[in-house]
Amino acid sequence: MTSQVEQKKSILSNLTVQILIAVVLGAILGVFVFKNFDEAFRTTFSKNIKLLATIFIRLVQMIIAPLVFTTLVVGIAKLGDIKSVGRIGGKALGWFFTASFISLLIGMFWVNILEPGKNIVLTDVNVESASEIVAKTEGFSAQNFVEHIIPKSIFEAMATNEILQIVIFSIFFGLAAASIGDHAKPVVNALDKTSHIILKMVTYVMKFAPFGVFGAIASVLALIDFWELIKTYIYFFGSFLIGIASLWVVLLLIGFIFLKGKMIVLLKHITSPMAIAFGTTSSEAVFPKLTEELERFGVKDKIVSFMLPLGYSFNLDGSMMYMTFASIFIAQAYGVPLDLGTQMTMLLVLMLTSKGIAGVPRASLVVVAATCGMFDIPTLGIALILPIDHFCDMFRSATNVLGNALATSVVGKWEKES
Repeated sequence: MTSQVEQKKSILSNLTVQILIAVVLGAILGVFVFKNFDEAFRTTFSKNIKLLATIFIRLVQMIIAPLVFTTLVVGIAKLGDIKSVGRIGGKALGWFFTASFISLLIGMFWVNILEPGKNIVLTDVNVESASEIVAKTEGFSAQNFVEHIIPKSIFEAMATNEILQIVIFSIFFGLAAASIGDHAKPVVNALDKTSHIILKMVTYVMKFAPFGVFGAIASVLALIDFWELIKTYIYFFGSFLIGIASLWVVLLLIGFIFLKGKMIVLLKHITSPMAIAFGTTSSEAVFPKLTEELERFGVKDKIVSFMLPLGYSFNLDGSMMYMTFASIFIAQAYGVPLDLGTQMTMLLVLMLTSKGIAGVPRASLVVVAATCGMFDIPTLGIALILPIDHFCDMFRSATNVLGNALATSVVGKWEKES
């Protein structure tokens, strides 16, 4: 009897279970508020309940910058030289660009086969919200790309959580520390101890994750008639899910090829981070937790600390699949013909432009709007996908976590064998 009680307690204390319960309760509360209260109350309720999600995400953002800096510097110092950094970096970028190309190709394939854009009605779209996103595409250029990557101040980069800029600074700092040798050991040891303290903070922050997920789900569903929305977008959403499911099949197959039986173990470790990303629609929200779980899985800390920050800027597989899917969907909706050559050009443009705006809110939509403008597709067409975008983003975010966990684990395995 006692063992059964303890077993129930352990199940309820499992973070993944807590998050799934939070998703269900948040959905029930959101739908109840939408059905039983007027618009003014629903708006106020949504704004207030969303504070739970805001608190959780800000708590995570609070520890991302110091975690990336400390772990990456220590990792590079342990690698020891530029040759090792270059070898791992080359493997990482090779994986990222291959994964991005496959993800974009899957999105392009399914949107052409299923043609969801030909089943959408061009009415009741939120042009005002779309205009705000289109405005973010201004200045979308090579200069903007470089400025986003190269930091002018590490303190500014940390204050704004510009992960890629922090990575650039940390690589230089780590290489410099490694070249000094024993003289830098006190600094490296101090940063190593600091990183362990921050990872302990992750444990505390993650206890708030179910509340954040509960607030995020309830705030969205309190404002929309979910069932009417699904009826309107059922073909688009179903087509998108087929694309995401195909991408998952490809990622899992690749995982089993490279990791074999360990792939099952990896999935167990990353279930919690994927559930959090799904509930909050934020891959960034699970960065610290994913770092911790990958190290528990057995990937060396120096590999995790190097790969994950790069992956969050260059390897967002779910978002990449959505970009070609959404761009061609809008073209279909407006009757803009795109031959295969044009679509392949669009795919290559998306692969490059998407790397320059990591960390931008609703980054996928910004890239889609910018790409549509380049190919004479009405940029305000993103208003067509705005109503359903939050629910698509849930699946994109979880897929991004799977893609980065897989990339880090496989490169970690390659490094063990080299």
